[in-house]
Amino acid sequence: MSKNFAIIGGDLRIIKLVKMLVEDGNIVYTYGLEKTDELKNNPNIYFCESLNKAIQKDLQVVIGPIPFSSDGISINAPFSERKIEVKELIQNLNTKTLIAGSILPDIYGMAKGKSIEIIDIMKREELAVLNTISTAEGTIEIAIANTNKIIQGSNVLILGFGRIGKVLAKKMEALSAKVTCSARKDEDLAWIKAYGYRATNINFLEEYLSEFDIIINTVPHLILNKERIQYLKEECLLIDLASNPGGIDKKSVEDRNLKLIWALGIPRKNSTSYNSRIY
Repeated sequence: MSKNFAIIGGDLRIIKLVKMLVEDGNIVYTYGLEKTDELKNNPNIYFCESLNKAIQKDLQVVIGPIPFSSDGISINAPFSERKIEVKELIQNLNTKTLIAGSILPDIYGMAKGKSIEIIDIMKREELAVLNTISTAEGTIEIAIANTNKIIQGSNVLILGFGRIGKVLAKKMEALSAKVTCSARKDEDLAWIKAYGYRATNINFLEEYLSEFDIIINTVPHLILNKERIQYLKEECLLIDLASNPGGIDKKSVEDRNLKLIWALGIPRKNSTSYNSRIY
């Protein structure tokens, strides 16, 4: 039995999902995907001119992007010129289910008391891990493309030892990089040593920073501040994977004329270019 779905915003992953849904005989109402040609001329796909037209009364499931919103104000929609506001979407979701990824806590607050079910698929561990693999591989691609040194033998510092830090360290080690991982918790520092990497405490980085050829930040808090950036060598490549505002002081990087790539949303790279900024 066919069903109706609304899909709002999103990148290449969402486009592939739309194609899978219509191949199964479902009808999809889209908003914020008008710049893609892959979905056009399909009788089961409707390109709507407004949110309320896309979110039909007879459908129960609305699907959003991963990440759902980077700033908590507008929905990520790289295939649209429109600014799709989160508040407007929430207002149109009464009694419906919203499925998206990496949903910010404030958005749950907006939906409170509105009979809306919210499902964050990135809270499913198996999906989060697979997403992490894409991020790690994309980060290595960025590193290779933006440094004159080969990865083998390079001194690489990874700030943070969560999902991304763990996978990235393993893949960098496989390329024969000299990997150092930094964390705050004693438990994480112990695991770093257990995996065979060099361990440093984030609170005491200063004495080591001048050693590194590549520094990759995964922590969504300011780690490399103005004082710490003064220790970096001029040819050090900085890659920040953390969401806004990132973990590296952008102004201090510019002042020292260092190279920083702020790479957001790497898993959606093949849809457009990933949202990266070079400083």
